[in-house]
Amino acid sequence: MANLRKPIIILMADDDSEDCMLAQEALAHINMEHEVHTVPDGAALMDYLHRRGLYETFKDRPLPGLILLDLNMPRMSGFDALQKIKSDPLLRRIPTVILTSSEMEKDIQHSYDLGANSFVTKSVTFNSLVDVVEEIGKYWLEVVQLPPETPPSRS
Repeated sequence: MANLRKPIIILMADDDSEDCMLAQEALAHINMEHEVHTVPDGAALMDYLHRRGLYETFKDRPLPGLILLDLNMPRMSGFDALQKIKSDPLLRRIPTVILTSSEMEKDIQHSYDLGANSFVTKSVTFNSLVDVVEEIGKYWLEVVQLPPETPPSRS
């Protein structure tokens, strides 16, 4: 059956450029039209979502349909970014998956307390990381029904 969904933007916030590259490679196997954008930290993530600074030119583009969020990043942690996303009425419906190297129970609990939709620990090896990201993409883009497209953020 052909996929009739609109193209989706996946936004990955991670300071590890290699992990971002691997995620893009893994998501290329998803059976849905999509774009993957990356930002290096939580502050850039919020700028992207609010169309500030480097991302002002995105004002007329839809917001992401899925966010992949690392926890340990410079400038603004994933926890702080998650709290801002889930407390903002224009952003809180965007599914936000924590994709991090942490396996600490307190990080898992805190992420869910802040409204994370999933918590996934990054795999250590290249192949297993690619497999995990591909599974995340398949689940969120091919299996579940996402909320209606979110309008671009206010200025």
